[in-house]
Amino acid sequence: LSSENSMEGLIQCAANFVPLSPISFIERAAHFYGDRTSIVYGEDRYSWKETHERCVKLASALSCLEISRGDIVAALAPNVPALYELHFAVPMAGAVISALNTRLDADTLSLILKQLEAKLMFVYCKYIDTAKKACKILSQTETIPPKLVLVPDYSNRAATPSSFTTDGLLDYNGLMAMGQPDFEILRPNNECDSISVNYTSGSTGVPKGEVYSHRAAYLNSVLDYSNRAATPSSFTTDGLLDYNGLMAMGQLDFEILRPNNECDPISVNYTSGSTGVPKGAVYSHRAAYLNSVAQILRYDIRQTSVFLWTVDMFRCNGWCLAWTMAALGGINICIESPSARIIFDAIRLHNVTHICGPPAILNMLAKASANDQSHVRHRVNLIVAGALPPNGVVNKIQELGFNIIVGYGMTEVLGPLTVQSWNSPNEGHRDEFDTLLVEGVDVKDQNTMGSVPHDGKTLGEVMFRGNTIMSGYLKNLKASQEAFKGGWFRTGDIGVWHSDGRVQMKDRVTDLVTTGLEAVSTLEVERVLLSYPKVLEAAVVARPDDALGETPCAFVKLKDGCSATSKEIVEFCGQRLVDFMVPKTIVFGNLPVNATGKVQKFVLREKAKALNSLATVD
Repeated sequence: LSSENSMEGLIQCAANFVPLSPISFIERAAHFYGDRTSIVYGEDRYSWKETHERCVKLASALSCLEISRGDIVAALAPNVPALYELHFAVPMAGAVISALNTRLDADTLSLILKQLEAKLMFVYCKYIDTAKKACKILSQTETIPPKLVLVPDYSNRAATPSSFTTDGLLDYNGLMAMGQPDFEILRPNNECDSISVNYTSGSTGVPKGEVYSHRAAYLNSVLDYSNRAATPSSFTTDGLLDYNGLMAMGQLDFEILRPNNECDPISVNYTSGSTGVPKGAVYSHRAAYLNSVAQILRYDIRQTSVFLWTVDMFRCNGWCLAWTMAALGGINICIESPSARIIFDAIRLHNVTHICGPPAILNMLAKASANDQSHVRHRVNLIVAGALPPNGVVNKIQELGFNIIVGYGMTEVLGPLTVQSWNSPNEGHRDEFDTLLVEGVDVKDQNTMGSVPHDGKTLGEVMFRGNTIMSGYLKNLKASQEAFKGGWFRTGDIGVWHSDGRVQMKDRVTDLVTTGLEAVSTLEVERVLLSYPKVLEAAVVARPDDALGETPCAFVKLKDGCSATSKEIVEFCGQRLVDFMVPKTIVFGNLPVNATGKVQKFVLREKAKALNSLATVD
């Protein structure tokens, strides 16, 4: 008998196979942790039961707006509760969420919206003008723009001067908060009593006030009952759909649309566009589920964890932590915009245990006042991803009470895929690859696909393989095929294997400078430049050279009030780098950055090419 026949009688069915999806996390949280706090935002507090109910109602409302399976719903908002709720509500409606960078300009936003073909976009009040401009641009290209849903700032509370707007008008939400749920409704004594007065247009003279009765209004409403979708009360005064209006439309008995296949898309996250036009990385329910679980292990997240939202939710769905916190029933502290004082205050007030974000957060905390810094009275896990500031800054943050964890990853791998605790290594940052759910990590020759020697010298491209990697780039098959060529995800990063089994990142493939027979890591040169006391920002690219092919060209921005010459910077680098790594050209000025704040090296490369071929200091 074959081995297949000997295994007869097996069945795959709903009892033993359920498509993986982060949707289940919030259902579990509502069941097991229903009374625990889920979200804190200023004075607002929600329990997991309330958050689950709000998500279900919002999913129901999306269904009423004819959002169906596979449709894309965009969001342009900071880390407020609404964006957190959308991470569950949108997939509950069978749709795909795309949280967009709030720093995008209208032109870039319109390009992304055109590719997404989003039917709906939730927009935080502060970004409504940008969203409207982007939609206007879309309309001019004969593209149907998404309907906009206004997410207002609901931080104002009731029965106080905060019920008023800045121009003295009463605020709707302030009045709403004044109300009492046990108010006894005053019903009409007679069904023919007046309910409203509606004025005619006055086309034949003075407008006349037509009085409607409760009875007439009731009967006419019954005739219009079939129109269940967005009612006038769901709109703001300028015609935008209102977030809370939609929430009120929703029904708690809405049947959640689970994915038919766990590989169905759950979100679209756009790359930073540092190398050109941003690309939309599509995540599956399966990858999001598995990566959310992996984050529990990577960052030691527990049921008692309190997470402060300093990493943008539009970055890889907040590194999938929006779903992770629901899986364990932890507490989310939402903040619109982080600052050192807000972070330290949150640590003190809410006993924050975990913070994530870019390395810039380290500089922010290091420069805070001594009074603010004194608030840290327990150890806090601080996870950062990206190029770290000088060791002195990192060491100071550790001394303040933070456990620093360094992550390496990118949008295509759902955020940081590998992590390591910071121990002030002398040989530069190395990444551990003993993370569960990462099936394969290698440094390979880009052409032969053979692994490079573990000698700490031979360069190769860092590649990944596993279940927590994007499904591909939205509507860009060529880019998807190139990214997965050879059965591995090609990161575009250059690194080396060390003899102890660690990998050290050296540069981006596109940024590496080849001078003569030597390869120059621009990251290492930039690290030295940034250690010069007068330098604020630095970026290094290749400059064409007749003799050597390429030489390092440094673009430098000095700190305010500082002056320096090319010669002194070159001499400083010469004392710390081998000769072929020392920049031969120094260009002073501001560095071009995109909407996300990343340096646009492709712009600098063009500037370097425009310079005359020269192998001496300018």
